[in-house]
Amino acid sequence: MKKISTLSFIIAVLFCLQASAQNTIMSDVNYPLLDKYISLAKQNYPRMKISEGQMESLKQNISMAKVSFLDLFNASYYYRPNDNITNNQPGQIYTVNGWQFGFTFNLGTYLQKPYALKKAKADYRVSGYQYEDTQLTTTSEVKRRYYAYLQSVSQLKIRTQTAQDNKNISETSRHKFERGELSLDLYNASRMLVSTSSTDQIQAEVNYLNAKDALEEIIGKKLSEVK
Repeated sequence: MKKISTLSFIIAVLFCLQASAQNTIMSDVNYPLLDKYISLAKQNYPRMKISEGQMESLKQNISMAKVSFLDLFNASYYYRPNDNITNNQPGQIYTVNGWQFGFTFNLGTYLQKPYALKKAKADYRVSGYQYEDTQLTTTSEVKRRYYAYLQSVSQLKIRTQTAQDNKNISETSRHKFERGELSLDLYNASRMLVSTSSTDQIQAEVNYLNAKDALEEIIGKKLSEVK
């Protein structure tokens, strides 16, 4: 009975250590580094570039709408020679000879232009709001991915340490089992712990790699390159 209690106590201690280690993630948050990640994301994240490009395009539309006011006016000229006779139709006499100039004004277009300019300015303002919203969304997404990355790092450390501890317990249990100091059930239980903790460690490694890739994707750089 004493042997069973000893092994159970060791296992319980390992679980307590694991639960305690999970409460230390707040101390791992590096706010200056997080600010760098946010700044990089605003420079490199494709969604930010798309939003900025759309805003710039709509800004150009305002300039184009202003210039298009020149379309209201149409000037023309025509030249008639002073010999009073056309080369193609001999005998035809011009009423007016020399240079002739014309000038037209399109009233319908004139009435449309102010609305077109107003719409271009409104679209540009909306694009500005969308750009600000994209900035806020990007900031939140960087923070979410950064915290998920820290969590994955912490969990990987815990799972790795737990796997090593369980391996040590299993090795100790094997020696005791060989000496007849431990029952087969408890020896098999220690081996099950090793198998479970190894599986958990592999999953933690996958979670870490995914979290790292997700953070690097949004900031546009490898984490090792950010100082």
